[in-house]
Amino acid sequence: MTLLLKLQAGLAVTLYLLLTTLLLPCLPLRLWWRSRRAPAYRERMAERFGLSSITPRANGIWVHAVSVGETFAATPTVKTLQQRYPDRPITVTTTTPTGSEQVTKIFGSSVEHVYAPYDWPLCIWLFVRRVRPAVLVVMETEVWPVTILLCRCLGIPVLIANARLSSKSASGYQKIRWLLQVTLQRVWVAAQHQSDAERFIALGAAPACVEVTGSVKFDVQLGPELRAEAEVVRDRYRAQGKPFIWIAASTHDGEEVAAMQAHQQLLAQQPQALLIVVPRHPERFNSVAKLAESLGLECARRSQHSQAGSCVLASTQVLLVDTLGDLLMFYGVADSAFVGGSLCAVGGHNYLEPAIWARPILSGPHTHNFANIAEQLQAVGALTVVHSSDELASALLNALKNPAQLKKSGDAGLALLEVNRGASEKLLDFISQRLD
Repeated sequence: MTLLLKLQAGLAVTLYLLLTTLLLPCLPLRLWWRSRRAPAYRERMAERFGLSSITPRANGIWVHAVSVGETFAATPTVKTLQQRYPDRPITVTTTTPTGSEQVTKIFGSSVEHVYAPYDWPLCIWLFVRRVRPAVLVVMETEVWPVTILLCRCLGIPVLIANARLSSKSASGYQKIRWLLQVTLQRVWVAAQHQSDAERFIALGAAPACVEVTGSVKFDVQLGPELRAEAEVVRDRYRAQGKPFIWIAASTHDGEEVAAMQAHQQLLAQQPQALLIVVPRHPERFNSVAKLAESLGLECARRSQHSQAGSCVLASTQVLLVDTLGDLLMFYGVADSAFVGGSLCAVGGHNYLEPAIWARPILSGPHTHNFANIAEQLQAVGALTVVHSSDELASALLNALKNPAQLKKSGDAGLALLEVNRGASEKLLDFISQRLD
């Protein structure tokens, strides 16, 4: 690196540190503000400043998964790492309470779990000093300069696993390339697709450190207990006279009203149809329930029943899933699935979760977070893009009238998923090379 580049890198890091130092006192206020809707944000605040009760054990593996989606994506990798390295402790961090809950639900006490520390030198140093990891594995697209640079100074390899970077995100990151260029040097990147790899290299990652390993989300597995639960719940809903069930999953503001308006059109043709709504963020559960009421829809809430199978009666038109960790099971209950974050400009969510149940998929036009996967599913006829509540209703009515086509579409998605499996093993080899 030339003297000029070194000076530019030093200036970039200095400016970032000044900015984060100025913002640091505001972060507890931000947590308090978010806790007004999601009370869990006011709990365990000390962990976010690097103070935790983790029992120190050196040479472990630190896996950072931001929230629910990243936790699910990391699950096969973490479980295999536990088998391959039984003597290495694994610490999984998240930034959201929903992600935290999923880590506890999936792994129990088999891993250490705390919230990730803020990207500020003292917070990171306190955390790393206690955890003493041999490697940091960051799921998908989290690039925190202080965390990465401090780990590099301490000789801790950093891997971005299952890395994805949409063209939209890459354009945004280009605005701070002056910072990312120094951050991504000597960071190992296991990219989902060649386009992701090229975008990381354009931001400053060394080509020799980047490898395309595929998406580990193709390797999601359904356990026999989950399959059995979905079958039981589905049979009970059928017994209540629900011949057609569809799900609007991981929805954002504005998407629930579109789904419910589409459902009203569906009810005109099939009065016993059932819509299952799963909002992305828990703080919106109550507002979605009020929305259903304002539209005159008979709405049941999952949280008010001890068993998922007892939620729906013959009169129920909408089931609001206002609990955490049930989404994957309810995909198995539905006949067709709309994946949210796609009618609004969020960029879509994991399209492979309904695909593993062989369910046909509906999506809005905004799929940039999962562009490659969405394109592949659309190419085989497993995913249909809609642009409005009317188009969503039309697609649902078509599915209602053509059950054979519904099955064909779902089977196509499952077949695509099966032929693309194997990314987890490639990723594990990639991680093992850094550990061994």
